[in-house]
Amino acid sequence: MRDEWSKISENLKNLLESGVFKVWIAPLKAHVFDGGLELTVPNAFVANWLESKMLPTLRQAAAPVLGLEASAVEVRVTIVPEAGAEEVGRDMGLQARGRSSTASGCGRKWLQASLPFTSARQPFTASWRYSFTDLVVGPTNNMAVAAARDVADDHGCVRTLFINSGSGLGKTHIAQAVGKSIAEERKDVRVAYLTAEDFASRFVAALRSRDVEGFKERFRDLDVLLLEDVHFFQGKEKMQEMALAVIKSVQNRGGKVIFTSSFSPRELQHVDSGLVSHFCSGILTDIGRPTEAMRRDILTRKAKSFQVLLPDNVCELLANHLDGDVRQLESCLDSLVFKARLLHCAPNMELAREILGQYAQVIFRPDLATIVRLVCESYGLDERQLRSRSRRKECVLGRNTVYYLARKHTELTLEEIGAHFNRRHTSVIKGITSVERELSRESTLGHQIARAVSLIERNSGVCA
Repeated sequence: MRDEWSKISENLKNLLESGVFKVWIAPLKAHVFDGGLELTVPNAFVANWLESKMLPTLRQAAAPVLGLEASAVEVRVTIVPEAGAEEVGRDMGLQARGRSSTASGCGRKWLQASLPFTSARQPFTASWRYSFTDLVVGPTNNMAVAAARDVADDHGCVRTLFINSGSGLGKTHIAQAVGKSIAEERKDVRVAYLTAEDFASRFVAALRSRDVEGFKERFRDLDVLLLEDVHFFQGKEKMQEMALAVIKSVQNRGGKVIFTSSFSPRELQHVDSGLVSHFCSGILTDIGRPTEAMRRDILTRKAKSFQVLLPDNVCELLANHLDGDVRQLESCLDSLVFKARLLHCAPNMELAREILGQYAQVIFRPDLATIVRLVCESYGLDERQLRSRSRRKECVLGRNTVYYLARKHTELTLEEIGAHFNRRHTSVIKGITSVERELSRESTLGHQIARAVSLIERNSGVCA
């Protein structure tokens, strides 16, 4: 079994940048069992990172060793606290939970849910994965990048920045690049980086432990707050009140704030007007899909990080056929490089065409009628049911999938999408957020949605 983990580790070493492998993979203890892989980690922070960022790569690396399809590989993450973790957990007001939960083939045994709180001086640690140097800049993101660089500059004039875009277009990259730039160049600056969902879960933990003042203390004297996915606050009044108090505190003392969201401030609903006002108090910008030239640059840079020379014709083929988000580009290249290494050959056109067939090679974008028809076929529904007021799970899931695909592949506004189903655009926002959350969590439902979306995109002509 140890030999099998060694082989899987070697595959991971080939797939990942050396720094990522050394920091996140090399220290892990692992057990290989029939049909899967169990990893032992010291705390929930590492477990969350592995589950949110590494599951597809882990499955991909383990599949050839286990003789399985990547989708069939089960990955379990078990938390075994290091010495002192229990005390840290008590300080944060979190209780150890002696139960197991399983989702999307990834089982986690919760022994200690320790989160990365540290001292008051450095309230939230972060693993800065992205920088400005590895960011491809072009006409679809140049304003957002310029404003973010200004935030990172000690003498910059931008105090508040709101970035919105679809999934996988670089919001997180830019926010992390700001954090990394400040952390490396201005050691005395206090930075907090977290998602709105992280903020909410920590606030709930503080309420349960009656330590709200301790929660506020961790944000006191911040110089820079990087808060992602703020659309998560919609409809959560108590969270909004606390978020507004924290943001005011940072802004009033001259600190800087970056917000990211899948929606623009005007599209947010059930959000306190004061909070929206603070979202809009600085630079508002969005990020579009990368142009073909940007896609070529992204592929070339990513290949260099793998120490792989990507032939021009292969790069051109991928850039021409993949005009979705950046994650799609990177995932396709990851698969191409991995297969080339397995076959002990360089990336070539034949391999590229083979891998490309598994990805969204956009030939034309489906219209709403096509999306509705294919969603109905996938979920065994008819359009009348989608338009109805039914709250049956299948109907809600079908409608939300239509909202997600229509937002991704058409130029329709949220109001226009909602009108087709006699819904307000707030319902569309809620549905899209629900789908994005399940996809990012890689839950069982998320995998079901991902398979349906992939099939629908392929059948609609999005895939060759």
